Amino acid sequence: MERPKTRLIPDFSSRDYASFFVAGALCCTISHGGMTPVDVVKTRIQISPAFKGLTLSEGTRLVVAKEGVATLLTGFGPTAVGYFVQGGAKFAGYEFWKKKFVQIAGAGDPAHGYETAVRHRTAIYLGAASVAEFFADILLTPLEATRIRLVAEPKYATGLVTGFTRLAREGGVRELYAGFLPIICKQIPYAIGQFTVNELCHELAFRSMSEETRRSLSSPARFTISLTSGIIAGFAAAILSHPADTLLSQINKGHGPKGSMSYRLLMLTRQAGFKGLFAGLGPRMILTAGLVSSQFLMYGAIRDALGAPPGLEIHKEK
Repeated sequence: MERPKTRLIPDFSSRDYASFFVAGALCCTISHGGMTPVDVVKTRIQISPAFKGLTLSEGTRLVVAKEGVATLLTGFGPTAVGYFVQGGAKFAGYEFWKKKFVQIAGAGDPAHGYETAVRHRTAIYLGAASVAEFFADILLTPLEATRIRLVAEPKYATGLVTGFTRLAREGGVRELYAGFLPIICKQIPYAIGQFTVNELCHELAFRSMSEETRRSLSSPARFTISLTSGIIAGFAAAILSHPADTLLSQINKGHGPKGSMSYRLLMLTRQAGFKGLFAGLGPRMILTAGLVSSQFLMYGAIRDALGAPPGLEIHKEK
């Protein structure tokens, strides 16, 4: 059965967007919180000379030997809270902006607006992911700065509240948002890889199927497609965002010369070089593949449990 010539764009309610937010918030806080030990080691590899060149397993053993097992949970509080608000804003925002850009794409041809959007689907994915991530990062940046400071300086504070309070008291809004430019340079490419590649992987998997075959897919088959798409999207997100992730860690540690943020980023980039910017990429690819794939699986399950509709799909069929 072929897709009809004209498709209606769904009219999501405020309750639907609230469900998207809750599903995104829960899937991100659970996944990022669970990955805290890996992220602690990854951050140490990026910023500590003692960990330079170590693998994930070697870095983990060194952290435990020198500082104890509890150190692997450093930054759990700001990670869980930060990615709760960021995840909700990102997933709900992506659904909102994707629909908005679909409507804009079809505005010149209302009768065939859906088909017009399909032709421009890649641009729509890129735009929706970028705009949603930008606004989500306004919520994330202060908590991410607190997390990195706690990981980089274990004696800085005892947890989220004390760390955030000290950072705000000593540095004010300027210090809390010192990493905003590098964080959007990191998170926007991350979101582009996450959402765009996931959409395209699903499109490739479903392209040769009829609507009837797709509707009758077994649960294991759907799970396999979602898991594989999420893993590939995770690899793409890690590679695209890793240089800025390294710079973000350096900025929040206080490295780099004085001056504007753009100047500091330029100088840190020159100091690190190509190889330095991609230090710790292997562990981060493992981390990100696990994060992204688990997020999409949990997001779909939680969204369905809340009774929300699936997101707007603009895949191109064979």
